[in-house]
This record gives sequence, structure tokens and C-alpha cells, in this order.
Amino acid sequence: MEITNQSGPRAKTEEEMGVEVVDLPDISEVAGNRYFLIWQKIVRWQRSLPLHTWRLVRASFTLFLALVASFMILTSTLRSIPSSRITPSVHNEIVASSNPITYDQNPIRIYRGQVGPVHKVAWSPNGKLLVAGGQNATIQIWERQTGKTLLIYRGHSDTVTGIAWSPDSTRIASVSLDGTAQVWNARTGKLLFIFHNSNPVRSIYSVTWSPDSTRIAIGEGDGVTQVWEVITGRLLLTYNPTYSSAVLSVAWSPDGTRIASTIAATMVQVWDAITGKTLLTYTNHYDVVSDIKWSSNGLYIASASFDSSVQVWNAHTGELLLIYNARSGSVNSLAWSPYGATIVSAGEDGTTQVWSALIGQPIVTFLSQATSVAWSPGGAFIATGGKDGLVKLWPIALYVAGRGANS
Repeated sequence: MEITNQSGPRAKTEEEMGVEVVDLPDISEVAGNRYFLIWQKIVRWQRSLPLHTWRLVRASFTLFLALVASFMILTSTLRSIPSSRITPSVHNEIVASSNPITYDQNPIRIYRGQVGPVHKVAWSPNGKLLVAGGQNATIQIWERQTGKTLLIYRGHSDTVTGIAWSPDSTRIASVSLDGTAQVWNARTGKLLFIFHNSNPVRSIYSVTWSPDSTRIAIGEGDGVTQVWEVITGRLLLTYNPTYSSAVLSVAWSPDGTRIASTIAATMVQVWDAITGKTLLTYTNHYDVVSDIKWSSNGLYIASASFDSSVQVWNAHTGELLLIYNARSGSVNSLAWSPYGATIVSAGEDGTTQVWSALIGQPIVTFLSQATSVAWSPGGAFIATGGKDGLVKLWPIALYVAGRGANS
């Protein structure tokens, strides 16, 4: 029997009918499946739509799935990256590091001239000059690059305990156990202002400039902190907390609105720079607080203590964020990097340590005892002053590459 094709009307294609059929499982394979009715409804709904509408729906659904997948991948990636800011956690205490620590015992320059321990070292705002003072009652200024001595200031008669360079670079404020606070021309050494402390405890231990270079705050041995207007010599404010002890450190906030000072040996208070109103009291140290510094953005304060720790805390709330305790012995001094990502601290264990302010991870340890440390404004160098009377310059840019250190 021969079978021939019957002539008749040509069946319309799916394209001509304006529909598109998706590939679905054979009905016999899913007949017993409880999702069979759902599949049937999808097919009926799809076949009821014009072709261009169905293609638009399919493309939209595909795009939605792609966005969901991208979001999940991005979320997974971000979870594996450490936070770029300090995160509050009282458990973030660094006692020792399992990662190898880099050691450096070779400063790139040594500045001589001080006799006896150096108590304070500071940078000029442009990072080209260094100033230091200490037990021999003199203050010296060196050119950073050449080591040349540019000026020796002899206005004090006893140990120099504090030095601060004015933000406008023109003046230096210094305080001493001789009971005076002096402001003098940084280029010529000419005395511009002097305050004589007539209190029974005459010693003055610390000094800081306001960001606008018009005022200084000085911390005295009897627990009082005074704010003076330098140009007029007028006393603006006396801050006298209930608990009195030597104010070993005082620091002005970067925005000029607040001052932090040590009180009662183991505590720090933050107070209004205009009214003197106490804003918060920080009490987490259990031994003498030796140094306090604000981060460059004014959000955090780091405090060093004879309890062997450096603590980083919220400057507005006092909430403890991080404890760095990877050393033995007292911590004498600390400094933030200009960009706020790292901190250097020096103590009685014969080391100067640089570490992450975000997680407390040690970065490099300079094998040199220091009573004072200062980070250069450009971020490339750290200066230390020690009991040996030497001021040493250490390169830090190589160890914190990518953090902006450049001068």
C-alpha cells in the first residue's frame, strides 16, 4: 500500500500564531507529581500571551534572577573583607599575635645634643623640622633631612615636660617642672608669652594648642588645666575636676570644641573647651594614664597607661573599642598616624611598636626604648626620644605601604 500526503491547508507555525512553547517534561513523567497542575497553569498562561509579551516576561524574570545571584555573591565577598573602621567590641583585646612581627633596630638618622632623658619630641606641621626637650632644660630644633641643629632654646630652668608646635607653624609652646608655660617664636626663639604657676604644686606637665593657634591648654601638677589666649595673655578657663592629680597629658580635639585631660591618675575626662562642662569620664585603666591622643577625625581617643595597655575608645560615648596589650611594662607615649589607621606606642620594655588601630595587629616593632613618640605629618616617619638622650628617626612608609605615607 502506498501512502501519499493529503493536500490541504498548511498548519500555522508557532511563530505565526504568536506563541512560544517552552520545553517542559513529558506529561507521563510528571503525572504523579503534585506540581503537575501548576505546570499546566503555567503552560495555559504562557500560550494565552502574545509572543512579544511572553518574551518580555521571560527576559524580566531572567534579569531578576541575575540580580539576586549578584547580590548573594557581593554579600559573601564583603563578609570576607575586614571592616575599614573601628568596630565596638570590648572583647577585641590583643595579648599576642600569631602572625610574624617585623623588627627594625636601625634608625635612618640620629639627632644629638640633648643631655639626659628626652621627655618630649614633636614635629613641625610641614614635617621638615623636629623639636625635642628633656632633663637638661633645653629645647633643640633640628632639620629633619640633614640633622642640622637650627636653634637651642634655653628659657627654662628645669626639666622640660611638654612641647607643642602651633598648627600655623610660627610658635612653640613648652612647659616645665620650673612652673612656667612659655610660648616662643619657632624661628628666632624670641619669648612671646610666659605664665608663672604660683600654686603650691608649681610643676606643669603637658600642653596643647587649639586648632586655630590662638589658645593653649596646660596641665598642671595639682590637677588643674588652664586655657590661655596666647596673643593677649588672658586666662579664659580653669578646669578643676573633683579628683586632683598631675595632668600628665592634655589634648585638644581636631574640631576645637573639646579638650581631653588626665585626672585622678587613672582616668580621662573630656570637657567643653569653652564652658569647661564635663562631657564624659573614661575609667577603664587601672594604673596611671600617661598619654592621650585624638584620632585625626575626632571620633576616637587612644590612651596609654602604666597598666601596659593602650586603649582606643569612642570620644563621644566613652565606649571601649579596642585594647592593645602586646607588651610588658609601662606605656609612656603614643601617636596616631595622620590617616588614623595605625598607632605607634612606646614603653619601658625597650620597644616602640606600630600596630593597626582597627584590629590591634602588630605591624613593625622598632627595637629602641622611648619616652616620647611622634608621627610625621606626612606619615612617612616616626620620631622617638629616649632615656639615652637621643632622638631617632624611623622609616614607616615601607611598613604601611598603601596608607598614604609620603613625606
